[in-house]
Amino acid sequence: MDAHQLKQLIRKGEGQTVEFKEAHTKLNRDVFETVCAFLNRFGGHLVLGVRDDYQIVGISPDHKEKIRKEFTSLMNNPDKLSPMFYLSIEEFILEEKTVFYIYVPESSQVHRCNGKIYERNEDGDFNITDQTTQVAALYARKLHTYSENRIFPFADLDDLEHALFQKVRNLVAFQRPDHPWLQMSEMDILKSAGLYLKDVTSGKEGVTLAGILLFGKEQTILSALPHYKTDAILRRKNIDRYDDRDDIRVNLLDSYERLMGFIRKHLNDSFYLEGDQRINVRDKIFREIVSNLLVHREYSHPFPAKLVIEKDRVYAENSNKPHQLGTIDPYDFSPYPKNPTIAKFFNEIGRVDELGSGVRNTTKYTKIYSGATPLFIEGDIFQTIIPLTSSGEVSGEDSGEDSGEAKETTSGYLATLNPSQVRVMEFCHTPRTRQEIQTHLAITSSRYVREQILRPLIEKQLLLMTLPDKPTSPKQTYYTHPTLVK
Repeated sequence: MDAHQLKQLIRKGEGQTVEFKEAHTKLNRDVFETVCAFLNRFGGHLVLGVRDDYQIVGISPDHKEKIRKEFTSLMNNPDKLSPMFYLSIEEFILEEKTVFYIYVPESSQVHRCNGKIYERNEDGDFNITDQTTQVAALYARKLHTYSENRIFPFADLDDLEHALFQKVRNLVAFQRPDHPWLQMSEMDILKSAGLYLKDVTSGKEGVTLAGILLFGKEQTILSALPHYKTDAILRRKNIDRYDDRDDIRVNLLDSYERLMGFIRKHLNDSFYLEGDQRINVRDKIFREIVSNLLVHREYSHPFPAKLVIEKDRVYAENSNKPHQLGTIDPYDFSPYPKNPTIAKFFNEIGRVDELGSGVRNTTKYTKIYSGATPLFIEGDIFQTIIPLTSSGEVSGEDSGEDSGEAKETTSGYLATLNPSQVRVMEFCHTPRTRQEIQTHLAITSSRYVREQILRPLIEKQLLLMTLPDKPTSPKQTYYTHPTLVK
């Protein structure tokens, strides 16, 4: 969120996911009811220093720090909000006045404010504590949607890696020197982060699956989730198997570091001057890819997450509960938190930014890195495809050889094609079915393969059909124009 976007948000007015509070000299009494309702529903944007009629009154300079500290301390007070949920405040200057902006994500848990449960609709915040049917539906929705909340009542602190708690304290201190977790015990950190819960319907309480994934010892993680693993694969020379591999079955914090290490080992740096700051574009892209792979994965599904580096692309796959199907438009989509507790934790330690920004950032920096546009395809398996050019080839001794191969295969007509289309042209030197092509590209969306890859090649007569009079025949196969086969 930047100042321009915040102004646009204010102009649109309040709604189900937007709330203004005047808070000129003190917090409004009902501000935490709104936070609770946002957490329980679909999340939302809370703006302090703005009246209901969209007028920016600002936060009094004399009361700014007091309001900030009071908000932060009460958010971590279980008597005010239970379970606790840490939120950060962004400060903006609009019309020469200070405004506080707080993004509240949807939580995977049911929260109470002052012992009461609040829900959100277009008309505001509503106390549903005594509405048995609505409360039951709320719990059922959270339980059905978020497997990260599964409670393991027999797991205790001895099943966790104690060194990881200090690592987390170091990471949050870098983000914010006065972060509340710096003064908390290990158990208090778990509770504050929503990683230790009590199920009011069954009476069970304990560390959640999210807590085990973030802090668990390797044997604890595999005991809770036997199918858990993330595969990092380099497949450039030996395309049937792999040239290098890291089989990762450790906690999410160490998984992040190992995946980033694998990327740095096999992909070249690329630096770019953004304003007056020199940034590593490769790291910018794959920080987002790796975080998405770990944060937005459906962990109840046995499909292993994959990060695969090939000659002309990198692709990532993770199991998913889709909320839409097909290709995502980076500039026109509604982000949905798959594991809000894990996502919020990664945000606190500086691994991810605002929900939805990862897709936009990846698109922006991929265009700088390789001159191409990434693909985000949502289905039961979520796929991210990062095209590479010679500037994104494998580092080390392999890079020169493979760069030459890439230049050779992209000569002539192929120079105008994107990497996936080049792969199809190379693959179809002998006739192939659409399913064979789709499997070769590792893309799950048949519609995308037909419309975005095959159709343009056929229209340019670079790819031909064996049954041109029967384009939809189940026996149809495709082959590269003979003049383009070396």
